[in-house]
Amino acid sequence: MKTIRWLLGIAILAAMVWGAGCQTAAQSVSDAPDTPFKLATFEQGGNVRVGVVLGERILEIDGASEHLVSEAQVSSMAIPNEMRALIEEYETVKSRLYQIANYFGANGTDGHAFAYDVGSISIQAPIQYPWNILAAAANYKAHAEGMASDDEPEEEPAGGGRRGGFDPSRIADIVPERDAPVMFAKSPRSCIIGPGEPYYIPPGRERIDWEGEMAVIMGKPAYLVSKEDAIDHVFGYSIMYDLSDRGGRVREVAMFPGPNWFDGKSTNRGAPFGPYIVPKEFMPNYDNLRLVTKVNGTVMQDQTTADLIWDVPNLIRYTTSILMLYPGDVIATGTPSGTGAERQEFLKAGDVVTIELEGVGILETPIENYQGGGSSD
Repeated sequence: MKTIRWLLGIAILAAMVWGAGCQTAAQSVSDAPDTPFKLATFEQGGNVRVGVVLGERILEIDGASEHLVSEAQVSSMAIPNEMRALIEEYETVKSRLYQIANYFGANGTDGHAFAYDVGSISIQAPIQYPWNILAAAANYKAHAEGMASDDEPEEEPAGGGRRGGFDPSRIADIVPERDAPVMFAKSPRSCIIGPGEPYYIPPGRERIDWEGEMAVIMGKPAYLVSKEDAIDHVFGYSIMYDLSDRGGRVREVAMFPGPNWFDGKSTNRGAPFGPYIVPKEFMPNYDNLRLVTKVNGTVMQDQTTADLIWDVPNLIRYTTSILMLYPGDVIATGTPSGTGAERQEFLKAGDVVTIELEGVGILETPIENYQGGGSSD
């Protein structure tokens, strides 16, 4: 009888020690944003997944979360495996993403089947696809001033005059909180391509430009948002190449002066996007990030987001005064000076455009001639 009681006591003590160990393990995985990470959409083995990027390694979220459940005794959590859905549910699941980053940041990622070298998988456009892409025109002072010297025909209104009313001499008079930026839209499904995917120059088009931009990713439904509340509605930041066709189309009859923005800005595959999204909590200096665009390794654009005329809060305030923005929607904030239109230099097949945004990464877009038939444009 004493032996039975002794064995029972040992079993109870072991259970208590095991339980305490599990509790300690669970508590040791912080769910605070202590380890910065990026988010990516990637393809591996024919499957498209969402991953947490730590340095040069990417962790498939489901596999990493299951590992924590098994090894650290954290609770199970369903996490969307599609970026737009993940953004929509971020407030619910972000604690698990913080745990993943903290755990693997401290313990390493080697030896796990759900962890890959970034260079061994295919990084895709991070959101496929947002409901809206809105973009700001002439939102860096130096670029706006430089565009005033572009006297090519596509900028001339029918019947003469200058640039359909564009007057860069008024820049100094702008009050961002009062005055409206010029915005335009791109089609997400037709325009977005991922990192490394080529842009195809349409036949007869010879004025394809580079325009590197910081992209703001919305995190909440946003309508009639104040400047003060704007950043609360942001999810994070990425890179978008606002690829522009400066050639326009010849219009025999033009009822409106100035260029046709649809021709120039909505070109097929004209919104390369990525490679990563940095959640806003890891990028508090969004308003002073260096943005560099290169063509074949030569620097063409080099400014910081501190030079924006309408900053991010003002862009959100204005756009949401017109329409509702949704989680995953993108605002491209405008491009710095040094575009092809300012230089009268344009892209050709064989060129490679790289856009680097401080803290986010590098978006690379090779330029090729379109080889398909007209029916598939």
